[in-house]
Amino acid sequence: MKNIEILAAWRTILTGRKPSLSIEITRECPLRCPGCYAYGDTHLGSAGVTLRQLSDFKGDDLVRGVLDLVDQHQPLHISIVGGDPLVRYRELQVLLPLLDRRGIYVQLVTSAFREIPLDLKLLSRLNVVVSIDGLQPEHDLRRKPATYERILKTIAGRRVSVHCTITGQMMKRPGYLRDFLVFWTPRDEIKRVWFSMFTPQVGDAAPEILTREERRLAVAELLRLRPEFPKLHMSEAMIREFLAPPASPRECIFAQTTTPLSADLKTVITPCQFGGNPDCSQCGCAASLGLAAVGHSRVLGMIPIGALFNASDRIGRAVASLRNAPPRNHDADKDKEAGAAAVSGGHDHDPRPLAADLHPDAEPQDVAGAR
Repeated sequence: MKNIEILAAWRTILTGRKPSLSIEITRECPLRCPGCYAYGDTHLGSAGVTLRQLSDFKGDDLVRGVLDLVDQHQPLHISIVGGDPLVRYRELQVLLPLLDRRGIYVQLVTSAFREIPLDLKLLSRLNVVVSIDGLQPEHDLRRKPATYERILKTIAGRRVSVHCTITGQMMKRPGYLRDFLVFWTPRDEIKRVWFSMFTPQVGDAAPEILTREERRLAVAELLRLRPEFPKLHMSEAMIREFLAPPASPRECIFAQTTTPLSADLKTVITPCQFGGNPDCSQCGCAASLGLAAVGHSRVLGMIPIGALFNASDRIGRAVASLRNAPPRNHDADKDKEAGAAAVSGGHDHDPRPLAADLHPDAEPQDVAGAR
């Protein structure tokens, strides 16, 4: 993260806004990947509603809905996820240039099951990320129809980033991560590669979960691979964060600076983008750990950036509460003063609030945001 980006995010936090927005732009995906958190039963909470059951948007309604969210949240960065966003490729060809013109950085995460529109590579603030689940035999089994063969066709002539989630199965074969980098990094289409680690829900027993020893071995291997593969876009500090991830969403800078919304464009995913009850002790989210590394770095070698963030976040929350407070009703205040005077004069009074005491536009505050 560049210093200018940190300063811009800091300024946004001080105004009581979160600098990042993550939008599950569609509920649809042609894949059925094992371990996908987006389609988990508790991803959207305990009410029993899943992503596939939500209503979502298409066409102009989707474009307008996302732009309305941008006007409301004023983010610096948007992650567009799904489902698979390329299900809505026609809408993206309209929406993404509009976001680029507004100066917003966008990360589009896809399986690349469909050809990525060529004209998108002209957008300087767009980063297309292709999710790949390991080497070809395992990936093709998990992610059909987005096979290696199809990905190589759909990214031809484009420039994309590659993301891979490390699983317990991968770490049972020595040299797996190196073989992955050997295959993908020489290709001209690939700008950078980064890894995350599988993040389970509390109580999960999925085969994707890494043991403590497998996590330690993965960290050691990534540290060895950094000098050999310049396209491995992970700092040493970030890699080491996998050994001690943030203990809770409240301590996670990424969770505290990102508003994740689902496909109906109103459901807030809590406590972070994973939803449900993620096991933070086994968090492998690359964004979380990357920002944790930033938070542990120091300004002028003295003050941890994380401490500055926490102080700024408190200020920002206070600013937001003032901004969202209903306007004062001065006539109602006069009525209250008159009522108080009558009480002090010994007159009987009704303890229930008078209708005039309530602001006509006052409504219950939305507490949904309180993944």
